[in-house]
Amino acid sequence: MTNEDIKQHITSVHPTGVFDETGEWLQVQVDVGEWKPFAQWLRSEVLQMDFLFCLTCIDWSATATGKTLMTMVYHVTSTIFRHTIVVKVKLDRNNPAIETVSDIWRTAEFHEREVFDLFGVKFLHHPDLRRLVLTDDFEGYPLRKDFEDPINMIKL
Repeated sequence: MTNEDIKQHITSVHPTGVFDETGEWLQVQVDVGEWKPFAQWLRSEVLQMDFLFCLTCIDWSATATGKTLMTMVYHVTSTIFRHTIVVKVKLDRNNPAIETVSDIWRTAEFHEREVFDLFGVKFLHHPDLRRLVLTDDFEGYPLRKDFEDPINMIKL
C-alpha cells in the first residue's frame, strides 16, 4: 500500500485529519478527542497497524511567541503489510492529557510512563502511570524547555 493509498483510506474514514508528506513516512495530525477511536481504527481496520514502535513528546513552548503547545508523536507500523505512519496529536502544555493506548498497543505502556515522567503528560486510564526514571520526590519535568536544574545546569 502506497502513502497515497493510506492517505485516501484514512481520509475516507477520518476526513478531519491533516496530512504532511514531507518525511519518509506519511504523517497525520488528529485532535486529542479523536485520538483513541482513531488509534483503535488504525489497529483493527484495513491498515492493521499492529505495532507501535515509537512514542514521544515534543515541547514547542517559546517565551518569545507565548506558545504553550506540546505534541505527542506516535510511530505505528503494520508488520503484516509493512507500511508505517506517524500520528501527531497537539496537547495544551498547561494541562497535557491524552487517552492511553496501552490497551491497543502493549508497547505504549512503557513509553507513556517515560513521557509522563519526563514531560508531565497525563495518560488517562493508564494501568500503571507512575514515574519510570526519576525519584518520586523529583520536582519538574526535565525534558520541558522551561526546566532549570541549578545543580547540573550547563550554560551555553
